[in-house]
Amino acid sequence: MDDVIIIGGSFAGLAAALQLGRARRKVTVLDTGLPRNRFAGHSHGMLGHDHKPPLDILTEARRQLARYPAISLVNARADSVSGTIDNFSVLTGDGESLGARRVILSYGITDQMPDVPGFAEGWGTSIVPCPYCDGFEVAGQHWGLVWSGPQSHNQVRLFHDWTDRLTVFADGHDIPPDIRADLAGRQVPLVDGRITGIAHHGSHGATIKRDTGLDVAVDILFAHPRNRPSASLHDSLGLATVNTPTGIALKTDERRETSVPGIYAAGDLANPGIPSVTTATWQGAMAGIFAQQSMLV
Repeated sequence: MDDVIIIGGSFAGLAAALQLGRARRKVTVLDTGLPRNRFAGHSHGMLGHDHKPPLDILTEARRQLARYPAISLVNARADSVSGTIDNFSVLTGDGESLGARRVILSYGITDQMPDVPGFAEGWGTSIVPCPYCDGFEVAGQHWGLVWSGPQSHNQVRLFHDWTDRLTVFADGHDIPPDIRADLAGRQVPLVDGRITGIAHHGSHGATIKRDTGLDVAVDILFAHPRNRPSASLHDSLGLATVNTPTGIALKTDERRETSVPGIYAAGDLANPGIPSVTTATWQGAMAGIFAQQSMLV
């Protein structure tokens, strides 16, 4: 039996494995090899790895974990989790049953692309969600923001640290008069109409097509589509969740433990705030440490 099974081997999962492996705890990481940021050419804001391709960072992390004999990296999907603390059972997609005293869920989330021609094709290049991840490289250029809800109003203020040239696309949303007045006072154009297509130019530029009016070209388009957990294990386990502006996140306490004793969570799956590689890595490390400390006698 393992001490810990980690489900999801991206930044959070591997960071948890590193802490557990260094504590000489036996750990198995199950991973399908589909990290959320695989569409991005570079990862930014992570100390020591700024502007490196995210898949390269993960490859190097796996290479470094190979020096710890207690860590086993397995390319497999987890189909189910059952049992209770100190006696969990994980069934893999290959039909193998694995046992562990603790479980860490770090299988991340999947962005749900809207049914707009060109959106999925530009995701991670000319269409991005996070200014902390990509804002510096396009600072001072013409940004576009697809309105997704009340949180978009705060993003207008946030984006000002990177650019003074911003166009907001209502995309069919009913923008209240007071927000319209605020945008006008900030000299931020608000373009009505629903987005019907997006054409891409080079690595960043995009032209937004609408069902009314002329097309609008921007240098980068920020959007926040709905997302969902990449697996449904939390549902079958009955784990508590919290609502976020774009979906749900697993609820954890200050020790990264979920509502079920012995099951921990980290990364985008359990982050209702600002998702990032740095945050995922920190949360994963802490989940590993707290899981290890919970097994002390």
